[in-house]
Amino acid sequence: MFFDRRVLLFMPLIAALILGIALSATLGFLQVSIPDVFVILWSKLIGHSQSANLDPVAATVVADVRMPRILAAVLVGGLLGVSGGVFQAILLNPLADSYTLGISTGAAFGASLVIVLQIFGLSLPAGASIPIFAFFGGIATLAVVLYLAAGDRSLSSTSLILAGVIVSAILSAAIGFLKFLADEQVGLIIFWLMGSLAGASWSNIALLVPTALAGTLVAVYYSRDLNIMATGDRAATSLGINTVRLRTILLTISTLMTALAVSVSGIIGFVGLIVPHMLRHIVGPDNRLLIPLSFFTGGLLLLIADTITRAILPVEVPIGVLTALLGGPFFCILFKQRQRDGKSDF
Repeated sequence: MFFDRRVLLFMPLIAALILGIALSATLGFLQVSIPDVFVILWSKLIGHSQSANLDPVAATVVADVRMPRILAAVLVGGLLGVSGGVFQAILLNPLADSYTLGISTGAAFGASLVIVLQIFGLSLPAGASIPIFAFFGGIATLAVVLYLAAGDRSLSSTSLILAGVIVSAILSAAIGFLKFLADEQVGLIIFWLMGSLAGASWSNIALLVPTALAGTLVAVYYSRDLNIMATGDRAATSLGINTVRLRTILLTISTLMTALAVSVSGIIGFVGLIVPHMLRHIVGPDNRLLIPLSFFTGGLLLLIADTITRAILPVEVPIGVLTALLGGPFFCILFKQRQRDGKSDF
């Protein structure tokens, strides 16, 4: 019964995602038909030259410019959706996401730091870049949060959230100071903080695909344990679940996913918050369904948002701004609806 329900939920969503990718690849300044998109992608996949009937410029635009960005939107959205679902399950808080524990803020600090260092002309180690600094900024933030919360040996949700709020506040102040130091070049930091997929490349896809696959599989593997943890730490421990170990593993995996996503796209808010929260009202709290569905739904949501800002709006708006503009009112409406239903605790 569970398998049948899962198939019924996944198939339409996967079909919508595939259709969305194909449609998005046709949109832009250069119009390309859906059949031509599939021909171009098939030719690139098998390594053959395109048909003589296809415009070589269109083939290059689709294969090397649009598709990396489109796939990056799907993968980044999926990573944020899954990590948000895991954070909410671990912390037993439907308002939790990567911002709650300061992960996104840590990644933003790492990126801002390297931008300022480059502005001042300081020499950096070979290979140092904004994505690398952002990635390690997110990882270092988790280490500090876990260290602060370690006084509570059970790593309770309250301790983790409080530690995350403290670290996030400190890092936000540090980012403000870096903006001050950047002076006239502060636009570079602000643009990255607003999020963008314009610079996505096939090398980014090569990093995102294994991370998305491995991270989602690990989260799904522990989804049953997350369901049990929702009954409380005492009940979970009595059933043989090491709650501290489980929290540490899943927090680390989710942080890796978030940090890598942020290192590619910059700060994109509300995806990791709204997607699992919305799905929880549609399919219920079962993490065996919620987590994998969060990947596909998050990917579809961010693909739609990126397509709007890339191909529909007259001027390209940073995608982080667009997701906040769309997600903020939606979440306010949902919150008020829950209050009217007498469920303000979500």
